[in-house]
Amino acid sequence: MEGPLFWSLAVLAAVLVGMSKGGLPVVGMLGVPVLALVISPVTAAGLLLPVFVVSDWFGLYAYRKEFDARVLKVLIPATTVGVGLGWATATVVPEWLVTGLVGLIGAAFAANALLRRTDPPARPLNVAAGGFWGTITGFTSFVSHSGAPPYQVFVLPLRLPKMVFAGTSTILFAYVNAIKLIPYYFLGQLSAENLHVAAALLVPAALAVFLGVRLVRIVPTQLFFKIVVWALLLISLRLIWEAAGQGL
Repeated sequence: MEGPLFWSLAVLAAVLVGMSKGGLPVVGMLGVPVLALVISPVTAAGLLLPVFVVSDWFGLYAYRKEFDARVLKVLIPATTVGVGLGWATATVVPEWLVTGLVGLIGAAFAANALLRRTDPPARPLNVAAGGFWGTITGFTSFVSHSGAPPYQVFVLPLRLPKMVFAGTSTILFAYVNAIKLIPYYFLGQLSAENLHVAAALLVPAALAVFLGVRLVRIVPTQLFFKIVVWALLLISLRLIWEAAGQGL
């Protein structure tokens, strides 16, 4: 983990993580794929987890007053179960299979949203659906930091206000990342070398949090959600391609 190429990509990954904590959750999913260009995806996931966690502190401060408590009450227990399942099956389920499943779910949802001619009314909060998608969110977040697609499948139809959507996303994933520290430690993904590199990435990640908050505030609401859906589609297709390559 050295050289100009590694550090350039590592800083870019840290900035993407920070922007995700500023209210653009899908962007953070690019962090591991970017770093996987120069190191293994497993190592990249372990290296970036401390960056996610520390960036979360700044995101929590920025959105401390803007979130939906009802959504969090449903998703926090469900994501906890999902992280537990991820830990329990870490040595059994192939990472490429999970990556491909996440990509398929995200691509199908995004394509449906983009092809729909009219925007449907907001759906009421469904606890059972939240439990299902929350569990999937926790599981996929544990395996590959890719919990955003299943999370958005559940939350986007609720049509939360832009800032509330961003704040709820930031708070939920701050919680998920925090509880992932324990299993990541026992699985050996938080090495001293990883922590040393992660410490150097904290400054660009922290600054990027406030860049993300600024972008969320100035981008018009309709455009904001279009960007989110398009980003979801593109990243989902990238995950499908990645999974196909690993599976073959």
